[in-house]
Formats: sequence, structure tokens, C-alpha cells
Amino acid sequence: MTNIEINQDTDALVVIDAQNDFCPGGALEVTNGDEVVAPINNLIDRFKHVLLTQDWHPAEHISFASMHEGQNPFETIELDYGIQVLWPNHCVHGTSGAEFHADLNVDAAELVIRKGYRQTIDSYSALYENDHSTPTGLAGYLRDRGFKRLFMVGLATDYCVAYSALDGRRENFEVFVIEDACRGIDLEGSVDAAWQQMTDAGVQRINVATLSS
Repeated sequence: MTNIEINQDTDALVVIDAQNDFCPGGALEVTNGDEVVAPINNLIDRFKHVLLTQDWHPAEHISFASMHEGQNPFETIELDYGIQVLWPNHCVHGTSGAEFHADLNVDAAELVIRKGYRQTIDSYSALYENDHSTPTGLAGYLRDRGFKRLFMVGLATDYCVAYSALDGRRENFEVFVIEDACRGIDLEGSVDAAWQQMTDAGVQRINVATLSS
């Protein structure tokens, strides 16, 4: 792919869930999750507009395996809004696990959008809850600000990044996922499946070196 020049007026960098609980030693550790921080900071320095998302769960969130007797983390159940993966308790608001990685340059962000704070529904995407119909409000914000292209990075490739990218396309934004600034959980091939879904939806798969500013 030829180099992509960053448009400082209409491009937004969306940093997804670069939080302690998704990094080594966290409650829902993504393998090498902390390796995304340095490339993300590099990108933050190059984009004029930076947005952050933050998983922000109540202690008794419906997605936690601990809330379902006899169920274990990474098993699935059927809820009103569809299939739900059950997770270890993670990113509970007010805990250190929910905080952004200490090395992440959060000062550059002009918006932090919290998701997953409704007890009875999970929210992977930055734009919609997992029922695919309840908006977070981010799509309207992006349109009102005049953004056209979204460049997504963070954790995890196969869940919150992919869901956000797919919803970005659904809302008619041009979406790029910067592969080397993401890491995945990869449950039974979920990373490959997510990339296929994103490619089919028109999400463009790039790396940091592809971008020029």
C-alpha cells in the first residue's frame, strides 16, 4: 500500500482501551498488550485529533463470569442481545485495572469515551453497545466535528478494536486499523476471523510506517 498522508483537519486517531487490565499482569491480560503503548504514543504525536476509549464496568457487570453460577471465563452464554463471552472481572471503575497504562500520553486526548458502564449489556465498540442499536454518542460527535477518517489502535484487535472498526464503517466513516499498534486475545482463531470481517466491511489494514504526516 502506498503511504497515507494524515489530514490534520478531518482524521482522528481512536485509541481503544489501552488500560492496565489488558496489559501483562492485568485481570484480562492480552499477550504483549503493553507493546502497543510506544507505537500509540508515536501516533499521538503525529495526529492533531486524538480520542480515547475506556472500558468502565460496574463491579457486577453482566459480562463477568463471576455473575453466572457454574460458568467460567471465556465460556459463552445467550443473552437478550445475543451471544456473550464471559470475562474475568476487569476494568471495574475506580480500580487501578481500569486506569490507562501509565506510559500512555493521555494529555493529548480531546475526548475520553467510557463504555460498558451499563450493568446489563456489554459494549465492545466505541460507537454502539453489543445490542448493535444503543449508541454511545461517539458517531454523532465525530460527524459534528467533521471527521471523515478514523485510525484505530489499541486492545484488543479481535474484540473492541474490530467492533469499533465495523461500526465505524457502518456509520460511513473511512476506517483504518493500524495492525502493529494493536494486539489480540485470539480465542479459537478470533483474530483471523475479526480481520476477515473487517476486510469484508472495507476496513483498511495498515501499519505505522504506512502513515506520513
